[in-house]
Amino acid sequence: MNKRVVITGLGIYSCIGKNLDEVAKSLYAGKSGIDIDPERIKYGYRSPLTGIVELPQLKGLLDRRLRVGMAEEGEYAYMATLEALKTANIDMDYLDNNEVGIFYGNDSSAKPVIEAYNVLMEKKDTTLMGSGFIFQSMNSTVTMNLSTVFKLRGANMTISAACASGSHSIGLGYMFIKQGLQDMVLCGGAQETNIHSMASFDALSAFSVRTDEPTKASRPFDASRDGLIPSGGAATLVLEEYEHAVKRGATIYGEVIGYGFSSNGMHISQPSDTGCLIAMQRALQDARIAAKEIDYVNAHATSTPQGDVMEAIALDRIFGESQPLISSTKSMTGHECWMAGASEVVYSLLMMQNSFIAPNINFETPDEYSAKLNIAAKTVEKKLNVVLSNSFGFGGTNSALIIKRM
Repeated sequence: MNKRVVITGLGIYSCIGKNLDEVAKSLYAGKSGIDIDPERIKYGYRSPLTGIVELPQLKGLLDRRLRVGMAEEGEYAYMATLEALKTANIDMDYLDNNEVGIFYGNDSSAKPVIEAYNVLMEKKDTTLMGSGFIFQSMNSTVTMNLSTVFKLRGANMTISAACASGSHSIGLGYMFIKQGLQDMVLCGGAQETNIHSMASFDALSAFSVRTDEPTKASRPFDASRDGLIPSGGAATLVLEEYEHAVKRGATIYGEVIGYGFSSNGMHISQPSDTGCLIAMQRALQDARIAAKEIDYVNAHATSTPQGDVMEAIALDRIFGESQPLISSTKSMTGHECWMAGASEVVYSLLMMQNSFIAPNINFETPDEYSAKLNIAAKTVEKKLNVVLSNSFGFGGTNSALIIKRM
């Protein structure tokens, strides 16, 4: 089988907006969601910079029984999924009567683990820890909660692949539908933003310390970049088999036409230009298009010295003279980690819908590698037909997705 896979629902909850409309406006304006978290200073962080994501208020939306087992990233994912289902015109009656699967990216759930440990150390009695911690602390917390809340009965898997988790979730959803195994799946990625979630990354000195101007701290591809900014939230997409979507009269936001993947097989934390290149080449081969047909690349570029270089080399190698416009929305959002691969597809689709390319803000001075790329430092008005979204992560996992306008 080789069925067509389309996107019929979108939802987003991020530091640049709590819904699609807010996020689209922020993208167009080049508005940053990064600021200083005072709690990180108290906690002992080297860098207090982060994407500021407002915690959703679920009381009144979900009963207490369901809220007890939902971790922070699950709350973000719930909000994003509500919006995705609404844009897809899917209600609870539909979910009750049809099989829908879920693939969601999540690679940690730090806060409940630490909180459970603290309770245990204080009480010295495991029975006093409460029932919610087990469901909050598992990596599969998002899928187990969303599948319960929305009564999903199809494929149900958490994709744990570092900062490519959200992208691979879309890739696997695409493959399941393409092979006729599911008609509809929810795909996405979620990332907690609390002080516990990023302390170990901060310990690696991976974060920018440009605290004098927080909104200028995330500088993908810029020569003066000094590290990434952690961030989070959640993004959900509804993927659907094309004929199935047409039959139910769904609005189609785009078509997934290519998915590529690779593993560097080298250093656990160092990126590889060859690994990036292979993932992009496979995506192009799967889409059966040439590199010159790509109108825009949403780069993975996180604002780290080495990571941006490796991706820049790979982008130059694959695009050569065609050089499509490129930007990293992480310049505004920071690095949304397990969520990023999914949110950046949503960001790209919003650009496609509204015919613009979001700027790579803070790109002032290229280095010798980024100077070879066609980076959009300002918002560009442009109709987009085909976009490429890159996501790479620790352990050498690489993912590339190609989306086409319908």
